Amino acid sequence: MLAGFARWRPTHYGLVVKTARPESDSSDADTPTFAELGLEERLLRTLKDLGYESPSPIQAATIPPLLEGRDVIGLAQTGTGKTAAFALPILARLDTKQKAPQALVLAPTRELALQVCDAFQSYAARLSNVHVLPVYGGQGYGVQLSALSRGVHVVVGTPGRIMDHLDKGTLDLTQLRYLVLDEADEMLSMGFAEDIETILADTPDDKQVALFSATMPSTIRRLTKKYLNDPLELSVKGKTSTAPNVRHRYLQVAYPGKVDALTRILEVENFEGAIVFVRTKNETESLAEKLQARGFSAAAINGDVAQPQRERVIGQLKSGKLDILVATDVAARGLDVDRISHVINFDLPLDAESYVHRVGRTGRAGRSGEAISFVTPRERRLLGTIERATRQELTQVGLPTAEDINATRLNRFDETITAALDSDRLEFFREVVAHYVSEFDVPELDVAAALALNLQGDEPMLLDPAADRASRTRPERADRPARDRDRESGPDRREERPPRRPRETNQQFVTYRIAVGKRHKIGPRQIVGALANEGGLHSEDFGHIDIRMDHSLIELPGRLSEDTWNALKTTRISGKLIELTPDRGPRGNDRGERRPSRRPDRAGERKSRSKARWKD
Repeated sequence: MLAGFARWRPTHYGLVVKTARPESDSSDADTPTFAELGLEERLLRTLKDLGYESPSPIQAATIPPLLEGRDVIGLAQTGTGKTAAFALPILARLDTKQKAPQALVLAPTRELALQVCDAFQSYAARLSNVHVLPVYGGQGYGVQLSALSRGVHVVVGTPGRIMDHLDKGTLDLTQLRYLVLDEADEMLSMGFAEDIETILADTPDDKQVALFSATMPSTIRRLTKKYLNDPLELSVKGKTSTAPNVRHRYLQVAYPGKVDALTRILEVENFEGAIVFVRTKNETESLAEKLQARGFSAAAINGDVAQPQRERVIGQLKSGKLDILVATDVAARGLDVDRISHVINFDLPLDAESYVHRVGRTGRAGRSGEAISFVTPRERRLLGTIERATRQELTQVGLPTAEDINATRLNRFDETITAALDSDRLEFFREVVAHYVSEFDVPELDVAAALALNLQGDEPMLLDPAADRASRTRPERADRPARDRDRESGPDRREERPPRRPRETNQQFVTYRIAVGKRHKIGPRQIVGALANEGGLHSEDFGHIDIRMDHSLIELPGRLSEDTWNALKTTRISGKLIELTPDRGPRGNDRGERRPSRRPDRAGERKSRSKARWKD
């Protein structure tokens, strides 16, 4: 079935490796269908509903052995479609009558955990009574405990929060049948190695394990030998190249400011046709209505739109009756409209393959194209993943100013008048204006201004630059530079990195105390990994780390947000609550520093010390 698609070869590990060729090298004749992979009919219908046409290489290579019950090691970059590669076989073999969790998926970050959870729920749309639960730090225990008590089939979580539930006895893994380690290399770089081994040791020996990683460091190799049973190792590469005639830009913006940012960009960009991508069906309708209210010709398509209506909307886009299409990834599959000059990622795609697919809607037939992505601070890690996978740097741009918008509006006003001067109907309106001038003795310039005013309506033609600058003088916290770590920025790889870029702002650090130290067998990696994951901190938010016997001192920003502070208060490292508090230190402490005596959100005035920092 997979002949011509992959080749088999033994390795010195004693495993069997199957290396799939990149998508770009595979012909349609060599690529199997989802039906040929052995998936049941309900899942096949769901995939059709979602717009999936054929499996990606990692899906084609991984689904059959997982359905057969084999352990699998998948070496694949983010964006190659591996979520479906393990989610579909798990869903195909679930026993919905069993209340205890049957599948556990471990992910390095809450964002990835939520992404995987959403994928499971999408694929299970035609399956009855399948319950999937995301488990991650920063979310209240009450919701998770309530769901676990009712019965959950699939748990998707971060190692730290899974460890918390195991310590509390609130998560029963005795009947676990499937375990997935997603982005295993990143979990290890974030200091979760010990937690992962503890979780693996607490699961049944006869479970099926699937491990996915971009690389295979020695630590992961050791895990596979210890916890996987005769695994099948597969290595694939996805299609991650974009057209060379497309310019890639991104704008950092907080979520509440996205609509305003989109409006400004659509005003200043000289676009012919545009597709605005969002993640959910509801968002397509909502955003299209907001754009229409702002005077743009926009319409929405999603998976619920009937085919006749879809064809009608696309026809309007092709003919120029419609300028903006708001769509989901699924709805835009197979969309081929040469008129599309701009692709705008209102919601950043969750993997590189989706980014390539979206951007591929522009720059067609040799024409130039523009790709603009909105990136929230928490999505900076995801942006880095896309850049590395596509080998395409995205250039950061600023939000268009009032001056930019005013200049664009005046230019378009000029163009409108210039076009009208070439109209065959101009002579008639000359006579109408001449009559008014003669009848009321009003200068022609005043008549023209009155006509323009009447055309403009109540909305002012130009923005007030001073008022606009005042509203943007103090950016929201969410608009500050991102704090997410990427795969290469682990604190244990300092020697491999280039010199750190100078800080854009002066970080105000204070010293905090956590109730874990040397006797708990922890190091800087575990501390940074846990706090970064649970509290949403970036590596540049960490200062000096002093690990002592029964506690540790760590420098963090003095002005922690309330959400970060609450998340860190409940964070555990190696199963122990860290009990984060501002460090007041003993009298005459050995560093001779004055410790903060106020709450962390009011203790940021102290000057930052020039000690060694964890580098990006």
